[in-house]
Amino acid sequence: MPKQIITSASAPTTGFTPGAAVSPLAQAIRFGNMLFVSGTGSLDPVTGAVVPGDIVVQTRQTLNNLMSVLAAAGADARNIVNMRVILRDVADFPRFNETFREFFAGEKVTRTCFGGVLHRAGTDIEIDCVAMFD
Repeated sequence: MPKQIITSASAPTTGFTPGAAVSPLAQAIRFGNMLFVSGTGSLDPVTGAVVPGDIVVQTRQTLNNLMSVLAAAGADARNIVNMRVILRDVADFPRFNETFREFFAGEKVTRTCFGGVLHRAGTDIEIDCVAMFD
């Protein structure tokens, strides 16, 4: 069974570094009934620049980017079974979690959230996920 590369023009390109070689990363890969979405952050999908703002603004942008990739695969939040979240500053967790809860409005997922050093300056959050199809 071949893997299917999923691309959304409404989300930033994964692993994009201006002037660098083409990234080996995909925004998402569907394999059978599973969808693996690469980590995405608070980047503007048009410019690739970090969206300025606090953790609430960056969380919303990150989740919007993630949902755009899911939509390109024919999925949405109801398909997500697991998420991983990295926060640059764990002190941001309460405000992140409040925004996350509002975004999912009752939809249930499993999630791991931890602190770490993100590779792109100015990015305070990164999220990836695994989604399933019937």
